[in-house]
Amino acid sequence: MSEAVRQLEPTALWNYFSDINAIPRASKKEEQIIQFMMDFGQQLGLETIKDHIGNVIIKKPATAGLENKQIIVLQSHLDMVHQKNGDTQFDFATEGIKMIVDGDWVKADGTTLGADNGIGVATIMALLASTDIAHPPLEALFTIDEETGMTGAMELKGGMLDASIMLNLDTEDDDELTIGCAGGVDITAKGTYQKEAASPDAIAFTLSVKGLSGGHSGMDIHKGLGNANKLINRILYHLCTEKKIQIASIDGGSLRNAIPRESKAVIYITPSDQDAIEEIVAKIGDAIVNEHNTTDPDIVIQFEPSDSKTQVIPMDIQQRLIKSIYACPNGIYRMSPDIASLVQTSNNLARVLVADGKYEILCLTRSSVDTEKDDLAQAIRSTFELLGADVTTDGSYPGWTPKPESAIAKLMADLYRANFSEEPNVNACHAGLECGILGQNYPDMEMISFGPNIRGAHSPDEKVQISSVQKFWGFLLDTLQKSPEKNN
Repeated sequence: MSEAVRQLEPTALWNYFSDINAIPRASKKEEQIIQFMMDFGQQLGLETIKDHIGNVIIKKPATAGLENKQIIVLQSHLDMVHQKNGDTQFDFATEGIKMIVDGDWVKADGTTLGADNGIGVATIMALLASTDIAHPPLEALFTIDEETGMTGAMELKGGMLDASIMLNLDTEDDDELTIGCAGGVDITAKGTYQKEAASPDAIAFTLSVKGLSGGHSGMDIHKGLGNANKLINRILYHLCTEKKIQIASIDGGSLRNAIPRESKAVIYITPSDQDAIEEIVAKIGDAIVNEHNTTDPDIVIQFEPSDSKTQVIPMDIQQRLIKSIYACPNGIYRMSPDIASLVQTSNNLARVLVADGKYEILCLTRSSVDTEKDDLAQAIRSTFELLGADVTTDGSYPGWTPKPESAIAKLMADLYRANFSEEPNVNACHAGLECGILGQNYPDMEMISFGPNIRGAHSPDEKVQISSVQKFWGFLLDTLQKSPEKNN
């Protein structure tokens, strides 16, 4: 299945992508891929360094004639988001990604592909291993744990890199040159409750919302995609308001940076209310399907009998929990008043888990304005503190301030026009790129981010366009060969 990928052009890049996709590399579990990269650099005879946190740096001298060019650091992250469809049998800890060539796209069989940011890693590897590609002095920086905490970028010390220019290979549209990004902060609300037995005559049902499109909570937040946690809570709210139900458990979403695709809840109802409750579910469900038929055409809402024997949440906590989740902001909070079409601030209600006397709610709040990010985080904190939850914020990282007049931005925009006879989209993005964090210890380094077309990142629909990878590869080689010379 994956062998067809190795035949694609440029073959070195696709072969390295296949190699790393055979290695488990979940965020915070990158030991195998770190060792693989260390072995890779050392086998090439290049200076190879692992810092205290696990970032890998490989340095390669310039090819003959380009020694006077400025040093360029090529940067990508080693970890990938592990997501799979509910009906896919796959063990990320032991299996390599099963890749499929589908026309002009490479995708995976029911799981995330790892093109984010594996294509960037493979690109850098191909350059480091090459013997016939002209390039300036290179420093390759492979960071860890980008997807769940930006840990590698945060822990990289000043003085580890000598480069004056950074090319971050982690953008998902091949006509974009990204020169700024949003910062973010993780919000966690936790609490406990005393479990109760369901009413003696109550019967159990499972309510599920699934089949949503999902996606990246930064890059895709402007698309108005459905959030399974918010949608199931909407149904539960109406059920709680109009009839007596007892909630036993809720399990929705997964990672903070993934828009939730699925959620399910086990509830107990009075048998005499079954017909009325099914009508409410159908009515609200039809409204949800109609509202999301463009963004989430495959959404499915089910209400089915369950054999669950789980105890339930006390009624007072149930009411406050459902209302707090209803009140929690989700999606776009504010658009930028300065940059057209840029989401300035947003929140992703990423995870809701209620079971066995505990509840946990995870959010990721993003903004390109740190003060507004903090303000929205405080609003969310207040929402869940009214529930009585213990709310913490951590993992805060800064945004990346755009510098459109930098030499590398101008050079790459000119090269793009010359190579492709069209204007590049020079912009800032709402995702959390590592550039803003890395810039704290390297404030004078010019940075830009670009990459090939990747769709559905952080979801099992993830795919990367073959022709776009070829375009990106050629553009990168041209940039390296025409990069700025050292300031004398």
